[in-house]
Amino acid sequence: MIFLSHFSSRRTWLAPVLCLTLGLSGFQASAQDTIESITNGASTTKKSPAATQTKQKAAASTTAPSPATKKKTDSTAKTAAPVKKTGQATKTQSPAASKAAAVKPSNAPRAHNAGAVPAKVASYAALRSNVVYVQDLSSNAVLYSRNDDVTRPIASITKLMTAVVLVDANLNMNEIIEVTQDDVDVVKHSRSRLSVGTKLSRADMLHLALMSSENRAASALGRTYPGGTAAFVSAMNAKAQELGMDRSQFVEPTGLSSANVSTPRDLVKLMQAAVSRPAIHRYTTDDQYEVRTSGRTTIFRNTNALISKPDWDIKVSKTGYINEAGQCLVMVARINNRDTAIVLLNAEGKFTRIGDAVRIRQMVQRQEVASATPNVL
Repeated sequence: MIFLSHFSSRRTWLAPVLCLTLGLSGFQASAQDTIESITNGASTTKKSPAATQTKQKAAASTTAPSPATKKKTDSTAKTAAPVKKTGQATKTQSPAASKAAAVKPSNAPRAHNAGAVPAKVASYAALRSNVVYVQDLSSNAVLYSRNDDVTRPIASITKLMTAVVLVDANLNMNEIIEVTQDDVDVVKHSRSRLSVGTKLSRADMLHLALMSSENRAASALGRTYPGGTAAFVSAMNAKAQELGMDRSQFVEPTGLSSANVSTPRDLVKLMQAAVSRPAIHRYTTDDQYEVRTSGRTTIFRNTNALISKPDWDIKVSKTGYINEAGQCLVMVARINNRDTAIVLLNAEGKFTRIGDAVRIRQMVQRQEVASATPNVL
């Protein structure tokens, strides 16, 4: 009874405590539930910083263009031509292409109506000499030219001028001339079949100088000219001016010096002068010639192989070669009943100049060269 009374008295103050404890416990549980709910919700929506950054970059790459992409897009937008109206094809053209399209078409013949042009071009391309000049002497029409406006070394073609000066000097052609040590080539060290001490007439010396391009013979002719070699060279340059060879220069009579220079047009004038002098015509077109040297007979031959061909009618001819000049050939030939001057300079290969001369004659015979039209290609 006492226990119940004691218990009853304590219940009065214990009940509020229990209520407070239970309330706090419930609040704590509710708060815990709320915190767990918030935490769980954040874990489903909030990623780690690295994951979030990766996702943001991926999203950015799919929604916003990179600077390079934007620059390319802007450039394309600026250069692209506007789209034409409906029914018209869209056409994009760069400024360079637009400018090119504005240029008028050339007057070059089309492939389907070119006619004989391909054959002509093939013939011209077959000429291998660096300098080519072909002129009809009857009409002065230039039939074909390549690099004709150049001044070049002419090697032994010089001997044509040596002959013109000598013939015009009216010297005694039967006078005996001796080859001396002064006539030996100390520039190019070329060989000669005329040994020192050989004695020949002036006419024979001129014959061998022109036909066989004998350097010692040409040197002896200049050395024995009245006043010596210096006077002879002065006469050569004076004759060049007289013939209208304004772009030609001579320093010695053989052509061994590369300082002897001329142009194709000047050389045509020189050949015209040579043709009009019978002795030069005869000596340059002789196939072979015999002379007695050192007590024996020696046969000299023409350096132009075309001279011996019966189907060629050559009026004057001269070959030449030194390293600086290349292989050279000039001649006047009768083609289609007309005198035609041919100048070939700076060819490579010993037979190139001969092959070019043959091809040129064929072109003239087939009338594949254009009259009075230089540089036809």
